[in-house]
Amino acid sequence: MPESSRIEDLRRRVQKDPASIAFAQLAEEYRRAGQFESAIETSRAGLATHPDYLSARVTLGRALLQLGRLAEAREELAIVLQTSPENLAAIRGLAEIHHQQGALPEAIATYERALMLAPNDPELERAVTELNQALARSLNTTDREHARRELAVMEQWLLAIHVSRAQSLS
Repeated sequence: MPESSRIEDLRRRVQKDPASIAFAQLAEEYRRAGQFESAIETSRAGLATHPDYLSARVTLGRALLQLGRLAEAREELAIVLQTSPENLAAIRGLAEIHHQQGALPEAIATYERALMLAPNDPELERAVTELNQALARSLNTTDREHARRELAVMEQWLLAIHVSRAQSLS
């Protein structure tokens, strides 16, 4: 079934029965189609009736993440993880939030948590490897910058000693 006709079919089902759990499928189809605002709107409307529907909450979190609304996405995914701590999609979403926020150690730890649940996932393995390399580069850059600052302070201190000696010899 083509994507648009699947969305239309689900949309009709939800319109016919607004309390239907088909809202979750519709929201996910919107998300996959890149219609993130529609996914968010549909998820929120359905969650008003079915607040414990975790897959809809994951879809909402992932759509929010796609739009860069990281705090809202984190909130939704945290709700999922409180009830279902091994929800792989929520863990991956949380790892991506950490990554986008530049919190590399947290992103690595969260991706590793996901990798424990899906040990042969090449995408997760690649993410952990790339983030570990990025963190190592970042630490090396930070270490070099710190050493440069210390060296500049010591050079100023040595210059002050030389000036002081020169003045005492004159």
